Amino acid sequence: MNDEQLLRYSRHLLLDEIDIAGQERLLSSHVLIIGAGGLGSACAPYLAAAGVGKITLVDHDHVELTNLQRQIMHQVNSIGMSKVASGERFLKSLNPGCQVKALEKKVDEPLLEELIQNVDVVVDCTDNFLTRHLINRVCVNYKKVLVSGAALRFDGQVSVFDFRDPSSPCYACVFPPDPNYVETNCASMGVFAPLVGIIGSIAAAQTLQVMIGFGESLLGRLLIWNARTTQVDEIKLARQHTCPVCGSGVR
Repeated sequence: MNDEQLLRYSRHLLLDEIDIAGQERLLSSHVLIIGAGGLGSACAPYLAAAGVGKITLVDHDHVELTNLQRQIMHQVNSIGMSKVASGERFLKSLNPGCQVKALEKKVDEPLLEELIQNVDVVVDCTDNFLTRHLINRVCVNYKKVLVSGAALRFDGQVSVFDFRDPSSPCYACVFPPDPNYVETNCASMGVFAPLVGIIGSIAAAQTLQVMIGFGESLLGRLLIWNARTTQVDEIKLARQHTCPVCGSGVR
């Protein structure tokens, strides 16, 4: 690290769990963030500010006035821009040392397979059930770490799935694929503005923790936040051998 980096990240360097070695891991890391909406708007800035070396940001949507209630990476002058272009501008102003690659594309399997090979962690900040299952499946196939967050109305959840660990459950172990699933989103159900900030920030913290390698992540645990009662619950997760994605005979 150069002198400017030593000063910028000095508060991390004071933490024994991070120190210079941990910060250097972050500086050489590459994170793929899928979704530049509410969750991505909270997660991406903390990763950039913390010193993640490269962030690839993927989203096909554009900024609308209704987004500004919670998507703090975008401002009034972002309306009409692609969310990834707006996000790239924000992240570069926050930390010019972070390389940001903005992809204005709808996620599909070929794109994910192309992008995922050179990243350390994938962060799912989407709001679509089918897309979450797609991301999970590709992460399982390539044995990548997946940090997954979701938020709707007053309820949020976060977990970590580490497919380098053969005992790790996957997203489909917890939420099995359902071809009859009826998609719900904040456009029809609403979302409490700070909720996406809380869940997105926890996802960022989990991403940093996994890459640096300290403490205990949410691997094997689902953290649930209820903003109505300010209650945090935790559910233990286990790999399901009948899972259609990671079950016995699949991997």
